[in-house]
Amino acid sequence: MTIRIGNAPCSWGVEFANDPRNPDWKSVLKQCAEAGYKGIELGPVGFMPEDPAILADALAEHDLTLIGGVVFRAFHDPDAWDDVKDGAVRTCKALVAHGAKHLVLIDSISPRRAPTAGRAGESEQMQDIEWAPFRDRIATIARMGAEEYGLTVGIHAHAAGFMDFEPELDRLLDEVSEDILKICFDTGHHSYAGYDPVAFMKRHMERISYMHFKDIDPVVKARAIENRTGFYDACGQGIFCNLGQGDVDFPAVRQVLLDANYEGWCTVEQDCDPSMGTDTLGDARANREYLQSIGF
Repeated sequence: MTIRIGNAPCSWGVEFANDPRNPDWKSVLKQCAEAGYKGIELGPVGFMPEDPAILADALAEHDLTLIGGVVFRAFHDPDAWDDVKDGAVRTCKALVAHGAKHLVLIDSISPRRAPTAGRAGESEQMQDIEWAPFRDRIATIARMGAEEYGLTVGIHAHAAGFMDFEPELDRLLDEVSEDILKICFDTGHHSYAGYDPVAFMKRHMERISYMHFKDIDPVVKARAIENRTGFYDACGQGIFCNLGQGDVDFPAVRQVLLDANYEGWCTVEQDCDPSMGTDTLGDARANREYLQSIGF
């Protein structure tokens, strides 16, 4: 079994390509390598150069492999469909150009869901009339990525979107073929949603094609649930903490991966606000050192 550990631009606060607060893409590659990683995700398409020659040279300079890319767009909003397709096509082309394997689909944050992040019982639910086209939009992009571009496509549950809680994820997995849609499993978002990441992995390991490693501060999470704190405020309060300092049992996660003979990349994602003065390089190093200490 070979597990490789990568990181992603979101650990440097990069969530949207056009955010003026973003660090320079070259500095992200440099710090990722300095922190001990051998792979990195694309980040939001447009953050890194879409000219394959430019990005290929930069990746080679830092001995980094491009692992995959995320389409973090509003699948829940039918009016955003053109934007979703644009992001998906551009991401697919970028991944293929660099031999990357993983296309990750995330329903982006919805104003209807952000106030109740982490609280399934209070969150607005889609009715069937809205769910069916939502599911079909996800399936359409999954089919495109898998069949037209030869990528491994994974659905990623994410706090404050409409693909967040276990029943939603289970329903989607039942209704969309595994041939085109697998799971990119994020340990932290699953904990934030109120569920046990290790238990989910044990049930669905045969469909998990890719892992995101994220941890959740249990004190911040408990306070957010008690005070009915919305997603953005919880992020500002530090709900996403360094690996090993939260409530995700990473030694148990490792054991599930070992038992399943998982091979491939596991990518660290410690979402942060680029304007908060976070020591992103220090956090990236600490996360790599923690994973090494438990056998990754």
